[in-house]
Amino acid sequence: MDNIHGFTLLFLFMLALSTLMRLYLSQRQINHVRAHREAVPEAFADKITLEEHQKAADYTIAKVRFGRLPLFYDLILLLIWTLGGGLDWLDKNILALNLDPILTGIAVILVYTFISAALELPFSIYNTFVLEERFGFNRTTVKTFITDMVKATVLGLLIGVPLLYVILWLMAQAGDQWWIYAWLVISGFSLFMMWVYPTWIAPIFNKFEPLEEGETLQRITDLLKRCGFSSNGVFVIDGSRRSSHGNAYFSGFGRNKRIVFFDTLLKMLSTDELEAVLAHELGHFKKKHILQGMAISFTTTLVGLAILAWLMKAEWFYTALGVSHPSTYMALLLFTLITPAFTFVLSPLLSIFSRKNEFEADAFAAEQTDAKHLIHALVNLYRENASTLTPDPLYSAFYDSHPPAPVRIAHLNKHAETAAAVSA
Repeated sequence: MDNIHGFTLLFLFMLALSTLMRLYLSQRQINHVRAHREAVPEAFADKITLEEHQKAADYTIAKVRFGRLPLFYDLILLLIWTLGGGLDWLDKNILALNLDPILTGIAVILVYTFISAALELPFSIYNTFVLEERFGFNRTTVKTFITDMVKATVLGLLIGVPLLYVILWLMAQAGDQWWIYAWLVISGFSLFMMWVYPTWIAPIFNKFEPLEEGETLQRITDLLKRCGFSSNGVFVIDGSRRSSHGNAYFSGFGRNKRIVFFDTLLKMLSTDELEAVLAHELGHFKKKHILQGMAISFTTTLVGLAILAWLMKAEWFYTALGVSHPSTYMALLLFTLITPAFTFVLSPLLSIFSRKNEFEADAFAAEQTDAKHLIHALVNLYRENASTLTPDPLYSAFYDSHPPAPVRIAHLNKHAETAAAVSA
């Protein structure tokens, strides 16, 4: 068996394995959630009604079922683009234009991206205007949907094309060590984007207003001082323009950090609960989870670029995936397309790391505020966002960055009991 045939078989095997695993996990999730639909878990019996629990179950099942359709669709498209000769056809047609090699690469990647986005658009429309609408979460208008899409496209071109040009230039001109230089560029670019995102990019899509003076702002300010956290302000985002889901997050880097609350979240939670949620987010900062996440991201990017640098020299890498003309841009595109099939099996490793961080952030919040306030906040969020309280453990291990609701609440109850024992 030659190298080309061997890699084709390996690609098909990993693609089939990852697809079958996703289907198996989705069916486990549906069966598990449905089996627990008729009764609210004991830990939540006095906080969430049966009707709310069943809505969350139905919403979860509907999302998982819907997710199967794009899974098959993406599988077919990937095979058409690769072994079916789609990318090879696209490459030959753009090569016929006799553009500069780097411009040819940019054109191939952009045309592929636009075609793929157009083919995926029906799923996005259905998810927003049918699925989310059915369960009462959607507030996005057609105008907002189209405007967001246009803004994202223009912004992607303005930011992505120059970066892509630099990467392709390095791949072609920087010698065998190009991947190290490319990694430095990508890492620097990522840090820069983290720094400019809060003040330059996010406001393109949403309105940000400073949190108004009052008890909530004062409690938050006091908490920030206790934790030694400096930010560029506390803001409220008009998330209700697109969805009734609530959230809160940090954005930015260095001194350009912002604390952002969705306006929907402010309506869901009391001041005590908001303070507890923020304390949890501060826990990620104090425990250096953000820096750890960046380190993991930068490391995996470096490893990925090193693998790409090796693969792009092998002619079999292209021909085994249906491409007849080896090139730097095609190597980059192929590597991006096939990587998910090879890395899906590693998903639980990232979940383990993420859940460890969530437990540590919860523990920090319990030290800074009352753990019961965070419990109440989480329960309210589970209720308002229709998050299932009974996910399948294996499905959750692959897909959920946060611990399942019962596990997380149980941990927080232990912190509350410990605090009560100490104060007694």
